[in-house]
Amino acid sequence: MYDIGKYYQATSLADAVRALQADERAMLISGGSDVLVQIREGKLAGCSLVSIHGIDELAGVTQTADGEVIIGAATVFSHITNNDIIQRTVPMLGYAVDQVGGPQLRNTGTIGGNVCNGVTSADSASSLWALNATLELYGPDGVRMVPIREFYTGPGKTVRRHDEVLKAIHIKKEDYDGFGGCYIKYGKREAMEIATLGCAAMVRLNDDKAHIAELRLAYGVAAPTPMRCVKTEEAVRGVHIDAALLERIADGAVGEVTPRTSWRASREFRLQLVSELSRRAVKQAILNAGGDEIV
Repeated sequence: MYDIGKYYQATSLADAVRALQADERAMLISGGSDVLVQIREGKLAGCSLVSIHGIDELAGVTQTADGEVIIGAATVFSHITNNDIIQRTVPMLGYAVDQVGGPQLRNTGTIGGNVCNGVTSADSASSLWALNATLELYGPDGVRMVPIREFYTGPGKTVRRHDEVLKAIHIKKEDYDGFGGCYIKYGKREAMEIATLGCAAMVRLNDDKAHIAELRLAYGVAAPTPMRCVKTEEAVRGVHIDAALLERIADGAVGEVTPRTSWRASREFRLQLVSELSRRAVKQAILNAGGDEIV
């Protein structure tokens, strides 16, 4: 049973904001793959819902003349994965969101919901961190642009205000052009699994294809929020690509993350995953960026 106190279908982005302002207890819902589960479990019994499902201005993927990729927050995962723009520009993100749940969830769940629920295990979150994404929030005062590194404030918490709606996710051309990427999710099952750990890597090589020009290494479930290993990234800038590089990255990442023990995995096991997945993800990202295989 779904114990829903009130339900309002917004007709536009501005209408959704007005509805949120009118009810300080109202919650946004789009695909409902997360909210409806919590309602059914009784955690949100009697809640008020403002639906943004079906609002055209919140869905779809576009690319501007200067190459910026814009993903509507209400775009479902399967549409992102199969979108021509995504496959051509940021295929790593398309692959990452294709790891979420099963086919039914990927056809209903939205990338905006995945980001705004604030959980560190969201497959899109670490990938968007590696892509330096910017989030476009719309509220009573208009639009404000928030870099994803400033969006998460704690487990399940973000800077999105109650009367704001995530409108779109922006990825600039400079943050994907010339990069190779890779996302690896570790779970106990092949599908329908929440990440025990997620690792996203983006690599841009020097002209000789033998040195790291830029590395971005992001994790989910390695800290209370999604995170980047910025010290490790800076430490390997300009470094020659070989097996020792992968060990240096793995050691650096282990020193930056702060995973915890939960019922799904111990802290020690997650640290092992951080080390191993960093090697695998960076190695593949180097290949995808046009480099040689590391042996």
